[in-house]
Amino acid sequence: MNAIIKKTTFLVLSLLLVSCGDSKKEEEQNKETSTSEIVQPVETVLTQEQQQALTPVEVIQRLKDGNLRFVTNDRTSRNHSAQIRNSITSQFPKAIILSCVDSRVPIEDVFDQGIGDLFVARIAGNFANTDILGSMEFACNVSGSKVILVLGHEHCGAIRHAIMDTKLGNITSMLANIRPAVNLVTDFEGERVATNQKFVHEVCISNIKNTINYIRDNSVILKRMEKSADSLKIIGAVYNMSTGELDFME
Repeated sequence: MNAIIKKTTFLVLSLLLVSCGDSKKEEEQNKETSTSEIVQPVETVLTQEQQQALTPVEVIQRLKDGNLRFVTNDRTSRNHSAQIRNSITSQFPKAIILSCVDSRVPIEDVFDQGIGDLFVARIAGNFANTDILGSMEFACNVSGSKVILVLGHEHCGAIRHAIMDTKLGNITSMLANIRPAVNLVTDFEGERVATNQKFVHEVCISNIKNTINYIRDNSVILKRMEKSADSLKIIGAVYNMSTGELDFME
């Protein structure tokens, strides 16, 4: 009987040792896997050499890829403190984005870009004027950016008030820059009112196109640069407020 008990005890202890060994081995394997999956935050910023090596088409694709990461919640991990330190003396952004001031459209986040990646000009209704053109010429002709992107968005208050032809303080003169886009929508068959989201969407697109034409017509520098395929592309996009997706207009 004692022999049987001893044999049974030995078998139980053996099984426990094997089980502990397997658990420890599995724990080590999981630890190795989790360690290998750790991604170090990006600390670098875009250099002049990297910027110059990019083509406008490549920059647009990077903006599209960044938006996909934003939409799928797979944004790049960045060490902003390090990027701040690494961009003190210079900057070489790949593009300039002209967007509305709307707080629901965080530009760098929407494109999953970091410090030093983008110039951003913001004005209600994302239209262009002399000051905006000067900013774009600085970004592209002086600092080497390869893309100008005019970014509109759905449910834009400036667009709605331009449709309503609102008169209020300095807002009146601001909306005068957007009103032409309303009049350029000539083939819309529904109600041409600010409560009709389809019409607001059409005016949003019209405003982007009109702004792009304004840029080309009023900046000799940018128009000349755009003639060279490797120097500059001017495009538009619409931000979907429901999904975060961008509909690029090329």
